[in-house]
Amino acid sequence: MTAPSPVFDLDDVDSLLAADVGGALRSAALGGAQVRATAAAVSEDSLIRLTDLRPRSVLFVTGAGRAARAAGLVVAALGGSAGLPVLHVDETPPWVGPLDVVLVAGDDAGDPRLVESVDKALRRGAEVVIVAPDEGPLRAAGAGRASTLPPRVPVLEHNTLLRYIAAGIAVLAIVDKARSAPFLPDLASLADLLDAEAAHDHPSNEVFHNPAKALASRMRNCEIVLAGDDTAPAELARHASEVLLRCAGTIAAAGDLSDVVGAAAMLAQGDSGGGADFDPFFHDEQLDGPPPRNRVRVFVVSTEPERRIAERRIAVFADAQLVAVDPEEAARADGGVPPPSRSGRELEHLAILAVRLEMAAAYVQLMSGAARSFGGGH
Repeated sequence: MTAPSPVFDLDDVDSLLAADVGGALRSAALGGAQVRATAAAVSEDSLIRLTDLRPRSVLFVTGAGRAARAAGLVVAALGGSAGLPVLHVDETPPWVGPLDVVLVAGDDAGDPRLVESVDKALRRGAEVVIVAPDEGPLRAAGAGRASTLPPRVPVLEHNTLLRYIAAGIAVLAIVDKARSAPFLPDLASLADLLDAEAAHDHPSNEVFHNPAKALASRMRNCEIVLAGDDTAPAELARHASEVLLRCAGTIAAAGDLSDVVGAAAMLAQGDSGGGADFDPFFHDEQLDGPPPRNRVRVFVVSTEPERRIAERRIAVFADAQLVAVDPEEAARADGGVPPPSRSGRELEHLAILAVRLEMAAAYVQLMSGAARSFGGGH
């Protein structure tokens, strides 16, 4: 006798929408709307205080979670392309002064570390941008003295990464037009690309034509390892791991591809193929041996423009999935015109993959919820 195992059909649109009582899919699909809202705020002069500044540096001071991931991702993607130092720090350092721009970002408007960072930066004469809910102590700390980019599009907390990425792009494009701006994507165009990705991942599209559903289906019934083949993709891999945990309660390891490649042999040894007939209730370790483990599947986030190079890097794994913008999608995204720089293209592709991975996590959540309901859970 075996325990029942429900099969959730990802192509059953009505069941998907009925199961999504918490709005996980809608929230994950609003990345483009968040970027567009930031572009609208800039057009309404929300960052007018930054006009004509020539700062010494731009600092990202962030709380934990999505703001920290976004800052790390933007800094890593820009690399040495920025025309001025761009730093990610935990709090305002003592050397900050009137020649610096400090972007303070986080989900918690009451975070004392962020409040103190705003106060320190303002007292030392720095220009401050607050990317957080316009409320509480953080609002009071910056009132009348700091620029603000509060959220305009309500989404679940684990889906705010793209809002913070858009804020970082907006600030850098304004304060360093001559040097950094050419290496950054245009926010309006980026929003269109993210809307196109969300439409591609819509529940009405079948698994075969839906990248997010395809990812979710391969994440089912396996142990997940997420890796990035460079610094910025590794940040996105860690974000995806956090979203899977937060959204679906799914545990996924995340790290640099080099570390995961180093563990390839051990991952292969640990794969004992549980099988559909395994029932933990009737399994006796003394008689039946150690319980089988689910298959380990590696998902590699990559922005490498040459897909063959990326595929060679993951050939060491028996069962790996490349998470990348395919050449046809890249051509559509670029509109047939090469992007101004590799870093600008990388930020575009990372943002597209962020939507895809967050949509995949929402589908995993719905599948997990269906399984719990089948088993009598709540």
